[in-house]
Amino acid sequence: VTSSNPIAGGACAGVGVGPNRIDRIIGVSKAYTTRVGEGPFPTELLDDDGRAMGERGHEFGTTTGRQRRCGWIDLVALRYATRLSGFTEVALTKLDVLSGFGRVRLCTAYRTREGEEIRDFPYHQSVFHNAEPVYEEMDGWSQDIAGCQDIDELPPAARGYVDRISADLGVPITLIGTGQGRHEVIDQVG
Repeated sequence: VTSSNPIAGGACAGVGVGPNRIDRIIGVSKAYTTRVGEGPFPTELLDDDGRAMGERGHEFGTTTGRQRRCGWIDLVALRYATRLSGFTEVALTKLDVLSGFGRVRLCTAYRTREGEEIRDFPYHQSVFHNAEPVYEEMDGWSQDIAGCQDIDELPPAARGYVDRISADLGVPITLIGTGQGRHEVIDQVG
């Protein structure tokens, strides 16, 4: 929870420029989803996969040291953020954390308690609290991609994962984080 307004329009207000002065809005997302503290988290993994994500991704709170909750990427929430902020592109971080998973999953919709499948982010919290994720499953990759700096260095399954996210969001993924170092990034813009 933050008291600031984290959407692109909030940033414009915070720095004192109009939204028409911005020509690139880069959304930043991990290749999986995390959450700090309590609250609904439809894609949360309460198993070895979730623990592995947390350990590989060093997902611990900076102040508390508490382990963050981890789960598969939630495209419903990411589509909502993309629409709300008007992302023109996305930087996808921590793709290397998913290396070694035999299969990877993407949440493409939620199923309500009544069995209705919804692709749009629910406007009422009660729906979100009881939502079950609807997953698309893809092949994972075993190769360690840490340090890759060129898209052609990624295994086909990792590229497919990135391309699938980009297609779902309708914006290009221009930056891909492949490790902890500043240089461990694939820059598809140049």
